Amino acid sequence: MIYNSFARVYSELMDDSLYGKWAQYVENQVSPAGKSLLDVACGTGDLTILLADKFQVTGTDLSEEMLKIAAEKAQKASKSIPFVQSNMMDLYDFDKFDVITCFDDSICYLKDEDELAVAFNQALEHLNDGGKYLFDAHSLYQMDEVFPGYMFNHRTEDSAFMWNSFEGEYPHSIEHELTFFNWNEKIQGYSVNTELHKERTYPVETFVSILKDIGFKNVSVTAEFGESQVKDDSTRWFFSAEK
Repeated sequence: MIYNSFARVYSELMDDSLYGKWAQYVENQVSPAGKSLLDVACGTGDLTILLADKFQVTGTDLSEEMLKIAAEKAQKASKSIPFVQSNMMDLYDFDKFDVITCFDDSICYLKDEDELAVAFNQALEHLNDGGKYLFDAHSLYQMDEVFPGYMFNHRTEDSAFMWNSFEGEYPHSIEHELTFFNWNEKIQGYSVNTELHKERTYPVETFVSILKDIGFKNVSVTAEFGESQVKDDSTRWFFSAEK
């Protein structure tokens, strides 16, 4: 799964106000003047483009389709931003940065703690000394209480989209079944495509322990875009770690 069909409706479904909150969180954590930033799992580039107002940004994502849309958006916004395809566990072709970000619960797509460690190590290896690694993750409450049984439908003039979420096979995991219906003129009917997105999270202590084992220091955790302390019903955790 690399967001092939989802890329086309991703921007329509996202709440645009969230990008401003992510950008503000980054600015609150880092003094931006002249700093280089790698936006990992940048998707269709909305946050990357916002961050380009304050940072020297590069965007990377696993999905070629997402990056194509990101490049088009950057051009329309008159922003010169490199967008490079890569896996968050394989950043070997990149130089070092002052800041590395990974938002919108993208870290939850890694399948286990070993993959977390690889991704964290890649971030550490590609940060300058004193650099910041910033990411978010779904909370246990979000994964265990909110997502199971979640349903969402979206329809436009020539397409439709159905989202159903089910409890996953591992503790604190979820599976999102995304079904797309797109009008096909050739067959005078709808083409159907389904993607299965699997996410997994862990207790805060697990994330922190792996970060410290990898070599990060000054690890801090907050909730809701850094606006509150972590609570039992927090839906999203924010992690800040320093090389």
